[in-house]
Amino acid sequence: MPGYLLKHETIAVVGAAALNIRSLLDRQQFSDPVGAAERLGISSAAWPLFGLVWPSGLQLAAAMAIRPLLASERILEIGCGLGLASLVMHRRGSDVTASDCHPLAGGFLRENLKLNELPPMPYCHGHWGAQEASTEFGPSVEGLFDLIIGSDVLYERDDAGVLSSFIGRHGAPVCEVMIIDPNRGNRSPFHRRMAAMGYALHETPICRRLSATESAYSGRLLHYRRIASATGSPVGLVS
Repeated sequence: MPGYLLKHETIAVVGAAALNIRSLLDRQQFSDPVGAAERLGISSAAWPLFGLVWPSGLQLAAAMAIRPLLASERILEIGCGLGLASLVMHRRGSDVTASDCHPLAGGFLRENLKLNELPPMPYCHGHWGAQEASTEFGPSVEGLFDLIIGSDVLYERDDAGVLSSFIGRHGAPVCEVMIIDPNRGNRSPFHRRMAAMGYALHETPICRRLSATESAYSGRLLHYRRIASATGSPVGLVS
């Protein structure tokens, strides 16, 4: 026994085929026998959050299901958790890398790839505040990406700007960043930091019922875009 309880679900994704997902049973699960999560600053209360299906993750997966595919585009999902959006894009043939800071996220992703009969896909340890080349949990995110996606990644204050700095290190000169946010209150500082890096913002409100048994989702798609000027400097592009 791994020390936590699991469940298997068939998850409906708007615009895409359903996904077979292995997840944690509920928010009460916790197992950190060697202190791996503790060393990463993950509390017992936050420990199970990576392993649950969240409404914002479903909305991101739905957005990726209908987004046009671009040739040679490199995609990075940050804070992927169970990686629904990455699974959707991978199944569509995109070059996508999933990343998360949780020590078990990579293992869950591998199992969900098998459950959906999908080939292996890249996974990296994505700790926003760390810049080392590798960790005990696998290689860290390296290189530049044309599209960076995430869901509910603005859930806490980020006074040091570690998330925007991480994006700054890994966003290509011409780059899009798409974040699903459930109307949390930490957007304004993030907007300012993204603008300082040359990203223009277009916000799209989302109010969509996920299923007949769930209430409507209320949030927004934060779509940042940056292009490179003739001098090579990044310049924001208004949608």
